Amino acid sequence: QRNNWAHPLYWRNVGGSNMEFTLYGLQTRQENLPVCHVSGYEADAYANWANERLPTEAEWEFAAKQQTTDIKGVKSHTLTRFHPATSEPEKGHTLTQLYDSCWQWTSSAYRPYPGFKVSEGAIGEYNGKFMCNQWILRGGSCVTSANHLRPSYRNFFYPEDRWQFSGIRLAKK
Repeated sequence: QRNNWAHPLYWRNVGGSNMEFTLYGLQTRQENLPVCHVSGYEADAYANWANERLPTEAEWEFAAKQQTTDIKGVKSHTLTRFHPATSEPEKGHTLTQLYDSCWQWTSSAYRPYPGFKVSEGAIGEYNGKFMCNQWILRGGSCVTSANHLRPSYRNFFYPEDRWQFSGIRLAKK
């Protein structure tokens, strides 16, 4: 409310037309595309409005590992598409767009995994400063490097950040 956010970051109304600023420039907004460029706060607010919730990091990873999706097919993309696209569910798949549209906010704070030991020196200091006040996103986006696309990869941002390709995946209450 303090920032007067009423819609995702790059949505615009131009002359009465619903537009979205993309890496292709200003485009007519397509209602069937995933919503992206939302903050963790917006994702959480939407989940509550929909009487659902954001999944925890562990729930997201567990669900992703249950998919029969051939991650190699997703990893073979060569960053030729610079905006999320629609996806048709494949036979035997219950979740789609895990890795190729938007990073998905979780309800989990960016904390070390159980048993994590801080390294000595600069690398330990580096990890420590990022494990503070950030939330975990999982999956990948249409512009994510292929070597980051796997069920266990952790991304993290401050919950007020909206600039990256971040979206919403809901979990049942």
